[in-house]
Amino acid sequence: MLNALEVVTTVVVGVMVGVEFAVAFVMNPILNALPEDSRQLGHAHGGRMLGAVMPVWYIGSLVLVAIWAALGRHHHGTGLVVTAGALLILSVVMSILLLVPINNRNKTWTPENRPEDWKEQTQRWLRWHYVRLAVIGAAFALLATALT
Repeated sequence: MLNALEVVTTVVVGVMVGVEFAVAFVMNPILNALPEDSRQLGHAHGGRMLGAVMPVWYIGSLVLVAIWAALGRHHHGTGLVVTAGALLILSVVMSILLLVPINNRNKTWTPENRPEDWKEQTQRWLRWHYVRLAVIGAAFALLATALT
């Protein structure tokens, strides 16, 4: 059972990293190439859609890692799993403190009510997203290493 949990957890975290990678390096460049109104509407829609899904995914990943660490505490690689869990906690804290406030504003904006600095706020969100992506990417690497 522990082996299945390890694989499922690694896949869940890996797919999460892949989605966040696609947001940073595929979706944002596509949206940023659109005309201003379409760009801003696309960012708002993405914020609403992913803002509903990603909290569950982040917390679910953290729960899976915690269960893996607890059940596998006497197995090889537990330190890596615990470190990955700490990185996922950091990513959740970063999200709550730095990214979610910007996203919560962004997802309500329209071309008629967006603030003058909407582009700067979107870029600030993206900069923090890169940092969060590095953190969860490192967590994924640690989980993959713990499997071996």
